[in-house]
Amino acid sequence: MFKKILIANRGEIAVRVIRTCREMGIAAVALYDKSDFDSLHVRLADECVPVDSRAAFMDGELILKIAREKGADAIHPGYGFLAERPDFIEACAQANITFIGPAASVTERLLDKLRTLDMAREAGFDTVQNSPATYDANNLAVVQAAAAELSYPLVVKSALGGRGRGERLVRNLAQLPDALRRALVESRAVFGTERVYLEEAILPAHQVGVQILADRQGSVIHLGEREGSLLHSNQKLIEESPAPCLSQSQREAMWQTAVELARLFNYENAGTVEFLVDGDGRFYFSEFKARIQVEHPITEEITGVDLVREQILIAAGQPLRWQQADIRLRGCSILCRISAEDPWQDYMPSPGRLSRVRLPGGPGVRVDTYVYTGCRIPAQYDPLIAKLIVVAEDRAHSVERLRRALEDFALIGVPTNLPLVQRILQADSFIEGCYDTSFLAHSFETAVSANHLRDLAVAAAVYYLRRNQLLNPTMPERFQSGWHRDSRRLPQ
Repeated sequence: MFKKILIANRGEIAVRVIRTCREMGIAAVALYDKSDFDSLHVRLADECVPVDSRAAFMDGELILKIAREKGADAIHPGYGFLAERPDFIEACAQANITFIGPAASVTERLLDKLRTLDMAREAGFDTVQNSPATYDANNLAVVQAAAAELSYPLVVKSALGGRGRGERLVRNLAQLPDALRRALVESRAVFGTERVYLEEAILPAHQVGVQILADRQGSVIHLGEREGSLLHSNQKLIEESPAPCLSQSQREAMWQTAVELARLFNYENAGTVEFLVDGDGRFYFSEFKARIQVEHPITEEITGVDLVREQILIAAGQPLRWQQADIRLRGCSILCRISAEDPWQDYMPSPGRLSRVRLPGGPGVRVDTYVYTGCRIPAQYDPLIAKLIVVAEDRAHSVERLRRALEDFALIGVPTNLPLVQRILQADSFIEGCYDTSFLAHSFETAVSANHLRDLAVAAAVYYLRRNQLLNPTMPERFQSGWHRDSRRLPQ
């Protein structure tokens, strides 16, 4: 087993990995830059090292140098940054440092999205329809021809990467040039490639992913599915398990398909097989996420399996401790992303200092975060600052528990998306579990209780009073007569 692990990441995922390392008796090395030095992951780690590089967490050469100097025998990449970089994974192998994730050859194969879809299609799996090649900024005429063959609406997608980056929905020919340009710019910025491809858009659609664990000995199991159809900027805002869009027979078929796809790609470690589900309930393989995902705590809550621990054990060469029959899916779990951004100002990021933090608690409530009272939120990273996860025996109870936990949550100092998430939970379509990927693209009505209106009126009255007294201070009338006045009179 590893004695020391370097976490090549920051924020809440670094905190998450450090806590499992501590439970396993493994020393953890944290990385930070000058804007992130007071993050919680820095305080919890056994050792902390600054990343003095303009590339910061993307500087694989520097991170490997730190790992060697600190005597780390493994690196956990979390998600994002270097988690899906075959060159970095290969460099770890050359340095005799274990990368906690799939091998470089597997990651490289799965990053080539067209090749992945072709392999799955040739093996007999249903996949989304896509263009036969990738394109760059100089191929507009070719892209237009390929789009005409696929038919609109369609999606322009980055040829590499994931996490919803480099994707644009195109409804007609007039939108294609701008969508192509924007997708290429984002793909270059995030993934370092100026290649995109086209994919037929499934509308309405549900995004469902199946969590996979696979070891080096060839064992593969699934841990249920998660639905992440509530999207903002192609990123999942709320995700839940089990998926409300699936029947039991559909989810069992999807589980089996995911396991077969993992075997097809010789996958190892933790990963997620992503599917799109159309309005008729048919599902299509979309892509394979070769890493742990932001939403993995949902799976942990309904299975009781620590996915980070399993990642570490698999990377150490140990066989899976679980067989499929051992996995029991219990209850319903829902996760929402809490981000430092203002939904009412076009989701503008809001870095700064949190003057007050109060985290919710109680039965079935979990918060994964790196913030605390007085902590600074840096400007240059993803605005995700916390993940709120609840679990209960059924979906109705889980929704109510999430509502209560959101009311308990206090983040004061910067604008956050907490009010938006609270509003979503009041929407009838969410309460009924009848939503798809277009949910946030349209306005939605929510019921407002009389108590809520009363509280708003009180808050407005108090604010008005305080503001006016600040500008025009007055002495309350009861202090201007009687003994109050006499007591302040100087002796004659």
